[in-house]
Amino acid sequence: MTQASPKVWLDRQHCRELLHQMIRIRRFEEKCAELYTQEKIRGFLHLYIGEEAVAVGVMQALLPEDAIVATYREHGHALVRGVPAGSIMAEMYGKQEGCSRGRGGSMHLFDAARRFYGGNAIVGGGMPVATGLALADAMMARKQVTACFFGEGAAAEGEFHESMNLAALWRLPVLFVCENNLYAMGTALELSESQTDISAKAAAYNMQAEAVDGMNVVEVEAAARRAVAAIRETGAPYFLECRTYRFRAHSMYDPQLYRDKAEVERWTGRGPIKRFTEWALEAGEIRQADIDEIEKLVAEEVAGAVAFAEAGTFEPVADLARDVGAERRP
Repeated sequence: MTQASPKVWLDRQHCRELLHQMIRIRRFEEKCAELYTQEKIRGFLHLYIGEEAVAVGVMQALLPEDAIVATYREHGHALVRGVPAGSIMAEMYGKQEGCSRGRGGSMHLFDAARRFYGGNAIVGGGMPVATGLALADAMMARKQVTACFFGEGAAAEGEFHESMNLAALWRLPVLFVCENNLYAMGTALELSESQTDISAKAAAYNMQAEAVDGMNVVEVEAAARRAVAAIRETGAPYFLECRTYRFRAHSMYDPQLYRDKAEVERWTGRGPIKRFTEWALEAGEIRQADIDEIEKLVAEEVAGAVAFAEAGTFEPVADLARDVGAERRP
């Protein structure tokens, strides 16, 4: 197994890759919002706009052999992990060409070949799954890491504490990544947690932890590389809190009455794509021609994904009971 470097090499190629991946997520999500208003995508839809630096930064530290467990706001994670955009969009449409055969929709993206295990709709529900995956790897003496993404709202759930405790007790190779966007649905962090420093909670489980600016993709990548290197060396879990912000509402159904526009504008002004682009241009690591080319490539990819989803087919009614239960054999 190839070892990923514990350091960030900010050469021109890597800067371009970071920007490309963040713009991919942003444009894909914007298209999803547009398609939702057209009723092409139905059900629940939770957008990742504003949080792109977390998925992109953390994924740089992981290897193909590592596992990923995400939340219902997981489109960006799936894209960066390598799940094809067409497969994701077809899943949004409910088409059988989707990564979950159209049965999961937005909140349940899944790709076993890429070790992408959801997409979990239950708050904190992915944490026990991640702990179990890491336990399996440890028992089989595999050196893989399982990265588990969740929001700060999960800290109020029992699964959070149970998973953290077992991972630390059994020294399991889990990277717990808290995407702290300050609001659990419509509840502000200070209204739900007496200790608002989420990373401090790891101390209760004797777990190494770090908090980082989740709007800075370079800081996220650097922290993730430190964390993954520590996990591979010790086999013990690591807690990484990425302090970020979602620019859109919790979901497309959310009227967003719990935060004022001035707050959203302040965070938007320090958005991850905006900040990284400005820095990279000033440092000479990215040129405007690079940005234009990235936008062109991304536009083509998103258009192709929509075309693939539009051309997809719905699963026949005859398959309604498929995979629902064990097949009864004589």
